[in-house]
Amino acid sequence: MNEELETMQEERPRLLSVTKLTQMIKTTLEETIGSVLVEGEISNFRVASSGHAYFVLKDKGAAINCVMFRGVMSTVAFEPKDGQQAEVRGRVSVYEARGQYQIIVEGMREAGLGALYQAFLQLKEKLQKEGLFDPKHKKPLPFLPQKIGVVTSPTGAAIRDILNIISRRFANVQVMIFPVRVQGKEAPGEIVHAIHLLNELGLVDVIIVGRGGGSIEDLWAFNEEIVARAIFASQIPIISAVGHETDFTIADFVADLRAPTPSAAAELVVQNQEELVQRTQGLSLRLNNSMQNMLEMYRMKIEGLARSYALARPLERVWQFQQRLDELGQRLALHFRRVLEQAQQRLHLLQSKIQMLNPQAVLGRGYSIVYRKPTREIVKDSMQVREHDPLHIVVAHGSFEATVTAISGE
Repeated sequence: MNEELETMQEERPRLLSVTKLTQMIKTTLEETIGSVLVEGEISNFRVASSGHAYFVLKDKGAAINCVMFRGVMSTVAFEPKDGQQAEVRGRVSVYEARGQYQIIVEGMREAGLGALYQAFLQLKEKLQKEGLFDPKHKKPLPFLPQKIGVVTSPTGAAIRDILNIISRRFANVQVMIFPVRVQGKEAPGEIVHAIHLLNELGLVDVIIVGRGGGSIEDLWAFNEEIVARAIFASQIPIISAVGHETDFTIADFVADLRAPTPSAAAELVVQNQEELVQRTQGLSLRLNNSMQNMLEMYRMKIEGLARSYALARPLERVWQFQQRLDELGQRLALHFRRVLEQAQQRLHLLQSKIQMLNPQAVLGRGYSIVYRKPTREIVKDSMQVREHDPLHIVVAHGSFEATVTAISGE
């Protein structure tokens, strides 16, 4: 019996405190399981005054507590609510105070958005590289369209909002509704067909393409490549009005103008009739005042001219001009005579200078030119000749030959 008791004592595990056991479980879970990505339905979602969020993630078979601290809450791109499907990324741990395991959330997104969002980003990058978003391709909207085409669901709130706003702002505008499905597999093809047909018919001045708000799955028809290319190829300006103000689709980037909501699209495309009337009246008043001021200015000018001396005694002005013309003629003739006299004086002076420089005139004053024969070299120095050298001498009237008989050194 004693041996059995000793054996039982040896097999008995060591005694642990609750805290120690909980810590061991926590360490084992964190090291064994680590980071996880879990999908489930949000339940009992609440945000404490500290800003941390607490909720349960569950499915049909089980549930697990989750805690998401305030810093992570600010990164969540949607507003978590009970009943929503979500994907939670985090690590498994244990809340020691209660001894319950939980997920410490490090990130969360709506379930199913991962693949869709990735496809959205890939198509956006592709079309952007091709230039479909380039502002240079954006067509301007008509200032006052007479006919507006609307491609949307005929039963949704979007068409009601568009029609209400257009009728309120400018009742004379015609609206052509092209009914299509705006979600589901058939929606992209119907939207593309509507855009092509409206372009072929050419019956509208501008097209609104859109729908009301919804999840990313609901809006996905407007993220399809065929819809984007149909919008880009349209010759008629297109306004994209999909979802709410915070929703963005590929159609928004390709369209000529993006409206945050269908209601905003109606306001953008149609001018307010009352505002146009007021602007027209204001312009008319400004034009009338401008015309009145201009007429008054011309009236004063005409009255001033009528009182002027020229119009009062026009012949005297003609006579004065004739007299002035005679005076100018006399002054011009006098000026020409003076110029002519000065030119003649300069001519005589130049003639005198030329005469003085004429070699024949120099010879006439008793000088002669002596040439050394037979080279015809002019003799300027006695050193140029020798005794008995023949010379040729030119005087004012004729020439003669001579021979050197003596040379002086002076």
